[in-house]
Amino acid sequence: MEYRNAQKGDEEGIYALVRELAVYEKAPDSVINTPDALRRDMFEDRVCEAFVAVEENEIVGFALFYTSYSTWRGKCIYLEDLYVKPEFRGQKIGYELFKLVREEAVKRNYKRMDWQVLDWNEPAIKFYRQLGAELDGEWLNGRLYFD
Repeated sequence: MEYRNAQKGDEEGIYALVRELAVYEKAPDSVINTPDALRRDMFEDRVCEAFVAVEENEIVGFALFYTSYSTWRGKCIYLEDLYVKPEFRGQKIGYELFKLVREEAVKRNYKRMDWQVLDWNEPAIKFYRQLGAELDGEWLNGRLYFD
C-alpha cells in the first residue's frame, strides 16, 4: 500500500470514493461536486488537500482536509472526509490516513483537529474512540446551503 499526497490526476479516483461515501451515508443525491471542481479546489485554488492510499494504481482510500480557525485556539485542521473502500477495510488504511492528517496538523503547529461522524455510524465511532478521540455530543451542527 502506498500513502501519499493527492496529486493532479487523482481527482477522478477521489471523486469516485466521494460518491461511494455519499451512498454509504444514505445521501447519494447530495453530491453536486465534480472531478473538475475537486482538481481546481485542491491543486489550483488550494482550498483543500488530501492524502490517498493507493493499491496497484487504484485509489482505495482518502482523507480530505483543510485549514480552519478557532478564535480560542488558532489554526486547526478540519478533516472533511476519511473513506476507505469496503473491501480494503480492516487493513489499518483508515488509521494510516488519519495519522497522516494528524501528523500534518502537528507539523504545521495547528492547535486542534476536528471532524464529524454521523451518530448512527457505529464502525466509525468505534474507530475514532480507539484512536483516543473525544466525540462531543454537546455541540449541534449548523449549516446553510447556497446551491
